[in-house]
Amino acid sequence: MAQRGKLGKEGEQAACDFLISKGYTVRETNWRMGHLEIDIVAQEPGANILHVVEVKTRTTDLHFDPMQAITKTKIRNLVNAANGYITNYNLPMYVQYDVMILIGTPPNLHIHFIPNAFQPPLRTLH
Repeated sequence: MAQRGKLGKEGEQAACDFLISKGYTVRETNWRMGHLEIDIVAQEPGANILHVVEVKTRTTDLHFDPMQAITKTKIRNLVNAANGYITNYNLPMYVQYDVMILIGTPPNLHIHFIPNAFQPPLRTLH
């Protein structure tokens, strides 16, 4: 596996571990619908909220703000994938879009969790 892919997988595992440590249930990782993907689908205990979590892992933040990778296209794709997930599993749940930014190299990753990082746009199909 390429170094970048390895870092991404390690970051996603660290993100899952973080969510589990906070009491979340991780329902899915790398859920796909066609070309769309959700990094992590999670749920808080006792809450009717489905968390769609986008994970960005970088070795450093000196030259690039990882939040810049959350583009309008990425948001549209995440919203469409979340709609597909909700429909596929017939889940009457509210969806919250969270972002986790991990900086460093495993096992020394600094985790920055941004709950409710963005709201879906009104139009997502085009």
